[in-house]
Amino acid sequence: MRTRLVWTSVGAVGLLGAIGGAWMLSLPNTATDSAPPPIDEREKEAFLAAVKPRRRRRPLIAVVGINDATETVDYLMAYGLLRRADVADVTLLATGDGPVKLYPVFTVEPHATIAQFDAQHPDGADYVIVPAMSRDDDPAALAWIAAQAAKGAVVIGVCAGAKVVAQAGLLDGRHGTTHWYYVDQLRKRHPRVQYVPDRRFVIDDRVLTTTGITASIPMALTLIEAIAGRDTAGRVAESVGVARWDARHDSHAFQFTRPFALTAIGNTLAGWRRERFGIELEPGVDEVALALVADAWSRTYRSRALTWSRTKGVKETRNGVRIVPDRVAAAWPRDRRLPPIAERKPIRALNDALSAIAARYGVRTSDFVAMQLEYPARWAEQREVARKAG
Repeated sequence: MRTRLVWTSVGAVGLLGAIGGAWMLSLPNTATDSAPPPIDEREKEAFLAAVKPRRRRRPLIAVVGINDATETVDYLMAYGLLRRADVADVTLLATGDGPVKLYPVFTVEPHATIAQFDAQHPDGADYVIVPAMSRDDDPAALAWIAAQAAKGAVVIGVCAGAKVVAQAGLLDGRHGTTHWYYVDQLRKRHPRVQYVPDRRFVIDDRVLTTTGITASIPMALTLIEAIAGRDTAGRVAESVGVARWDARHDSHAFQFTRPFALTAIGNTLAGWRRERFGIELEPGVDEVALALVADAWSRTYRSRALTWSRTKGVKETRNGVRIVPDRVAAAWPRDRRLPPIAERKPIRALNDALSAIAARYGVRTSDFVAMQLEYPARWAEQREVARKAG
């Protein structure tokens, strides 16, 4: 019986392999990319004018997530940068009681539920940031987002959060974008959305959407610039390690390629021995760098980052994100411990993580992670290394 089952499984895998082989050969071998042209000054000024706060002098910004799975960097990036700038009151919300389980890593305690926020701020937020969520159709999230838009909030769909915004009915007939992997899905489900390529973020009538995960960096910096001016945004950008934060983007550099698919398959098959790396929750750690590093290591399909602490209880980051450690332990095995964030700028921390991933699992896995993060700086860095190497 067992022998027959094994050979049946082998036959099924072989059949799937034959079918999948044709599909695999149909994929491009590489993404075509080029240096995107700079954004016209008039377009930049129009964008800043469109997102300027219209009600409060010090805006109120709400980041909303569902409790069971909300994307890590989408939920924490804009919050961390805006708190770093100290130009707005920013709060992390959940649709229900209890912690928010982030994907692919972290469990956090939000500052309030959407019901508590509504009771305290019946006139609504100035800006609502909508991360990618495990479901695009959560009734509580959709109703609340639509209600906030009706009260005059600028609604910002980060990454695949654009699908949630579209499901709330806010993108019909409007220009928008999303993570490269979900563009076709968004256009199929919401044919009235007017997709805009080659822009990391797009705004149309107070509804803003971005491309993939790391687009939350230039989006947040642009929002800071609209609220407090270019000097303030420049100061925050320098502290993060970013030289520019405009909307320029090369959409062709991000697509489903044969190496991407093969890496996903190969790393998934190797996932039965997935490594678990610990990252210690140190007091006052920078939540932006922490999120980028942990997210990157958890997207290899070969490894997962886990948070640990030497003492029990929620640990608070530099700007008040309350993280529940995955493990409480006196120590973590040294060869399975991620380097401390320390004072590294977030972009440097991400680049170091991608380099370490390449060293451990190969450049294809590093590329695979960067593609998921829709991180263009990684491609520029690799091109420069290849050019110098001849």
